[in-house]
Amino acid sequence: MTAQTSPPVVPLSGRGRNLGLALLAFTITFWAWNIIGPLGVRYADELDLNPTQLSLLIATPVLVGSVGRIMTGALTDRFGGRIMFTILTAASAVPVLLVLWAGTIGSYPFLIASGFVLGIAGTTFAVGIPFVNAWYEPAKRGFATGLFGAGMGGTALSSFFTPRFVLWFGYAATHLIIVAALIIVAIVVWFGMRDSPVWTPNRDKVAPKLKAAGKLAVTWQMAFLYAVTFGGFVAFSTYLPTYLNVIYGFDLADAGARTAGFAIAAVIARPVGGWLSDRIGPAAVLMISLSGAAVMAVVVALQPPPELLAGATFVAMAVFLGLGTGAVFTWVAQKSPAERVGSVTGIVGAAGGLGGYFPPLVMGATYNAEANSYTVGLMLLCATAIVALVFTVILARRSRKTPVARG
Repeated sequence: MTAQTSPPVVPLSGRGRNLGLALLAFTITFWAWNIIGPLGVRYADELDLNPTQLSLLIATPVLVGSVGRIMTGALTDRFGGRIMFTILTAASAVPVLLVLWAGTIGSYPFLIASGFVLGIAGTTFAVGIPFVNAWYEPAKRGFATGLFGAGMGGTALSSFFTPRFVLWFGYAATHLIIVAALIIVAIVVWFGMRDSPVWTPNRDKVAPKLKAAGKLAVTWQMAFLYAVTFGGFVAFSTYLPTYLNVIYGFDLADAGARTAGFAIAAVIARPVGGWLSDRIGPAAVLMISLSGAAVMAVVVALQPPPELLAGATFVAMAVFLGLGTGAVFTWVAQKSPAERVGSVTGIVGAAGGLGGYFPPLVMGATYNAEANSYTVGLMLLCATAIVALVFTVILARRSRKTPVARG
């Protein structure tokens, strides 16, 4: 397939500032998106939740944030990143308030419903990729989109600071702080962000745009690979506090700190994955990523002892998954038609989020209480990574036979 791109001949003025603002908005909305996971143990204790109920509570925002990306990606093609970032960042404050209310009155059904609406905060990823893509020439899009993707570090901030904020300031004040941050960032984005001068709105109706993106082979190829790589990251970053509490006995704050370390490692690895993909190709980086993830899943299942061995294992897993997430969207930028990047990104991003929705449910359902083990779920992760690795090898061979135009 031939991608049609219109790269700028010289660097565009202000692209660094706009990339930074996109990264800021993505980071704070991802913090909000992940606000339930770090407090999962607290909710389980207060509401007497079983593992399946807790898994559903943690996974619900992921589901909506994933599916919602399909629409936000298509709308970004039409309205641009500045408008979409502003609206979604400000709107994310509402479900955070709903979560606060639900947690205060101790209602599990209301928490589930609030988590459903909280998914809005997870849709900003599909805004940022086409926005950043329009600011950078093809040769630098891997690094640029990878750097933007480092905003998934909002999960690290949430994992580390949210439980500590609750200890320092209280449950209600913690949520109000995040609400204030979302509103402030939305205002900054509105006044400081600009869409790329080479970007032009695609005014086609949304449904036909999504249908056209759905007809592209690259959409579904990358959707599968992103479901494995980014889905693995989301699953670990949301469920790891619970896993560390159950398997290793860490309390809420300690489990959150270690989960933050996992997320930071993946965040650093993501732009590295994009940078490497610009140089050795995204397929090669994905092969490294998926091979490493498969091996690390087995090691995690063996329950290495804390602190050093277990910590190193989870950091290595994060690095491999982070490299893969950066590689996938380098491949998207290379293979997608320029006018369809937002729509393709929305579908691929949705698949990535959905990839993170099911593992926590599987982990909760397959937990062996007698052995205190999540081995079945982790072996399923290993098998999935191997299947994705084989798929990447096949796809890379096909790509070599059909060269892609780089613009």
